[in-house]
Amino acid sequence: MSDILIKHLSGKAVEPLIPELARLRITVFRDFPYLYDGTLAYEENYLQTYVRSPESIVILALDGDKVVGASTGLPMGDETPEFQQPFIEHGYEPDKVFYCAESVLLKEYRGRGVYKQFFTGREGHARQAGRFEWLSFCCVQRPADHPLRPADYAPLDAIWTKFGYVKHPELHAHYAWKDVDQSEETAHDMLFWLKPLQEALP
Repeated sequence: MSDILIKHLSGKAVEPLIPELARLRITVFRDFPYLYDGTLAYEENYLQTYVRSPESIVILALDGDKVVGASTGLPMGDETPEFQQPFIEHGYEPDKVFYCAESVLLKEYRGRGVYKQFFTGREGHARQAGRFEWLSFCCVQRPADHPLRPADYAPLDAIWTKFGYVKHPELHAHYAWKDVDQSEETAHDMLFWLKPLQEALP
């Protein structure tokens, strides 16, 4: 397997890659715990958020010309009201929070240090902006006895803790999508993790 190239894009430079990013997200998020039964139309519309946000970041992992992974981030102030609301309710200013939205990587490319590059890349981008106080991301909450939970599934909590993030149960939002085993959309509980930007990895 060839070396993986990491490339950073922002704002309007993201637009030409939207179809490929949409397909990648649908593939990766179909697995547990997201179980996301997505559509290209929805994903391509959602990804326009990163085109519109001049301070967005999309970090690509490339194997040759093939996009095998991507990590996204943008100011929380550019996110949807559903994601901003829990921060507002608990005294955080959305404009001072940089939201490390999603990281997706094809299975065969995991375990090669790409995930750490995704985190350090987004954190460096947020620090360079010079106006953020917090880094944040969220993850879906699933019951331990969920029928589609793989027997070998291991949550990433230990890795996120190692990167310096702390789980904040008081910060959670609800976001709807259709699960692969459901006939229609349902609301999902999304729990946020936080890290002070001054503690970001170099």
